[in-house]
Amino acid sequence: MNNRNKTNKRATVPRPKMTLMAVFAAVALTMDELVKQAQTEGEVDWSAAKPQAQMQPAIDLFEQKYPGIKVKYTNTKAPDQVSQLKVEVAAKKVSIDVAFAGGLTVPPAQTLADTVDWTQYGVPAEDSMFSNKLVYIWSAPKVWAYNTTKVKPADVPHTWDDLLNPRWAGGQVAADSRADFMTVWDLDPSMGQDKADAWAKQFAAQKPHYTTDTTSAESLIESGQVSIGTSLINLVLEAQKKGAPVAMAPISPTNANESYLYVPKGAPHPAAAVLLTSFLSSDPAQAALAKSYNSRIPTSTDCSNPGQSTVLKTICAAGIKWDPTTADGYTSLADFFPKAQTALGTNIG
Repeated sequence: MNNRNKTNKRATVPRPKMTLMAVFAAVALTMDELVKQAQTEGEVDWSAAKPQAQMQPAIDLFEQKYPGIKVKYTNTKAPDQVSQLKVEVAAKKVSIDVAFAGGLTVPPAQTLADTVDWTQYGVPAEDSMFSNKLVYIWSAPKVWAYNTTKVKPADVPHTWDDLLNPRWAGGQVAADSRADFMTVWDLDPSMGQDKADAWAKQFAAQKPHYTTDTTSAESLIESGQVSIGTSLINLVLEAQKKGAPVAMAPISPTNANESYLYVPKGAPHPAAAVLLTSFLSSDPAQAALAKSYNSRIPTSTDCSNPGQSTVLKTICAAGIKWDPTTADGYTSLADFFPKAQTALGTNIG
């Protein structure tokens, strides 16, 4: 048999289609290529746990800089978003391009997030967190606030133990029943679970007014229904801007409550997602976010250069110290909170 005359045909095997995120992982697109691809996609769906009004100045800047790309924003609580994305990623029907993570949602977000060489797109290395999964965009330090018409200057608490003073008993203090306000007790080496439980039991004996989350106490403080309560620095500053009788108590240390954005695996508009996330890390976007007190601050106590950040200036002027949350820290909080809730007496059901 003459094999030279035999046609040797190989079965044609189609090459697997490389997704855009696979391209990022292999050979990253240049910034110009990224912009062109994002403009081809035409839109980007961003979901985060903030009112749209606070994000709108940065959204407007993005749409002005990159015409043809429309930002669709949704205000969604981080736990709800994680639950949604777990289902969508598993079903390969992801609807969110830019997702949000903070607190206990950081560990699951790392498994949902795609890997991007963020420094390729202008994100500082120190803000590209957890193996290029998440990008640090803003911080809202947890603080204690008080009603200035109900609390005399001499009575303002300065330490955690000051909150145990009998004058604050009987519902005068509002606090988050989930113990989220106690985050720093787990993260600060000088505090820890045992000290946290002992403090929480004494605090519970004061019969505080428990709320569903850290921020719910803010309206109670502003209206004078309570004298002191848990809050976030951006809420206090917003209240002061509106003329509410609210001020921040200089109780230290605290937790900086870092917030991150990421691109979920299978995002429908991945180039636009990377472009928006990197843009939100830029100086112009940070300046826009700072107007609603939502920009970055150093991840640990650093008051050497407050710049134009009202948040940083305020907590530095109060002498409040804070430390970063590591990957291990986020994981340990899952064990810390149930124990703290037991000590507070809020673990019912």
